[in-house]
Amino acid sequence: MEKEGKSTGGGMLVEVILAIILIGGGLAWLAVTKSHQGAIASAHAHGGGRFALNGPMPVSVVTAKKGDIDITLNALGTVAPLATVTVKPQIAGQLVQINFKEGQDVKAGDFLAQIDPRPYELALSQFQGQLQRDQALLESAENDLKRYNKLVTEDSIARQQRDDQKALVGQYQGTVETDKAQINNAKLNLEYCHVSAPVSGRIGLRQIDAGNYVQLSDANGLVVITQTQPISVLFSLPEDNIQEIMKRMASGAVLPVTAFDRNQSAKLATGQLATLDNVIDPTTGTIKMRALFDNANNSLFANQFVNIQLLVDTVHDTIVIPSSAVKTGAPGNFVYVVKSDNTVAMTPVKLGPSAGDNVSIVSGLSAGDTVVSDGSDKLKDGAKVLLPGAQDSSGASDNTDAKKTDSGAEPDQSGHHHHKKDSGQKDNSQTPDGK
Repeated sequence: MEKEGKSTGGGMLVEVILAIILIGGGLAWLAVTKSHQGAIASAHAHGGGRFALNGPMPVSVVTAKKGDIDITLNALGTVAPLATVTVKPQIAGQLVQINFKEGQDVKAGDFLAQIDPRPYELALSQFQGQLQRDQALLESAENDLKRYNKLVTEDSIARQQRDDQKALVGQYQGTVETDKAQINNAKLNLEYCHVSAPVSGRIGLRQIDAGNYVQLSDANGLVVITQTQPISVLFSLPEDNIQEIMKRMASGAVLPVTAFDRNQSAKLATGQLATLDNVIDPTTGTIKMRALFDNANNSLFANQFVNIQLLVDTVHDTIVIPSSAVKTGAPGNFVYVVKSDNTVAMTPVKLGPSAGDNVSIVSGLSAGDTVVSDGSDKLKDGAKVLLPGAQDSSGASDNTDAKKTDSGAEPDQSGHHHHKKDSGQKDNSQTPDGK
């Protein structure tokens, strides 16, 4: 009995060891299988589908077209009013009235302020009285001169007496003229008591209040008026552009100028180039220019910094492509032209003026040529490309998922596809009793 028990125990131990070995081997086989399937799936995703190592490279393309390119020059400008006037008193006196509001738009001649006119009215009356007196003296002297002239002809008085009377008449005539000038000066002072706007423009902040005594020596004046319509912008451009600009202006062309805000995100106003300065700044090699804007909406303010874009000329009927399509390398500037067999040819081009995201092509391209605009970083001459919406050599479209087919099948190690079994479906290989 003991021998039989020992034999039975030994058999069970062997079975347990065999079961452990089988389970371990199964787990190892399962891990290797899953790892191999993952590697195959990764290969399909990265190297076995349309992005295979030697397959066509997907790119974006554009068609070269004929169009217009604007030749523009950019500069930083400062808004400069055509007239900035500090309204100062022309006479001394007490400011009794202010007839404007800060920020108000005024026209030349509008009433702004009133200085006490009474002292100047009295001065006018005084000069007018002096004129009347001197005119009476002149009239009396002229009558005496007439009598003396008659007596001289009769040889009744000495000629010296007549000559003295004639000099006296001239003296009184000069006095009368002086009185008239003093009267005109007094009238002018009265006009200066009525302060008017010397130019049309926008009123600034008030520099003095009513009730103060104003004098000619006041530096700040009463208020500042800035002409805003029209208004100008001063900006500088390199001296290399002078000849081209002067040639266009000499031909009678109007050069449009556009003012943008500091961030170049909003267009503020549109005007035209008015003139150039007569000297070049030797320290910077630039020349100042002035552009005029009607500023109807008051979008430009004095001393405001703006970005200026000067349209010098427009090139018509030139080949235009996006700037992103142009590459620079050993041959200079070049593009990749897509040929009929979906291969690319490195084509040198000569660039012309550019505007925004587009550039003109002087030579090297023709209208209708297909050019690679994106994805050319890894291309080389003769490389095959995959155009948007096209199919690669395996027949898969650009949007095909290489990992899984539409039927939900997954590839096995040999590349064949097997359908997944539904968990609720019976296996046909089982016997009728389920074993």
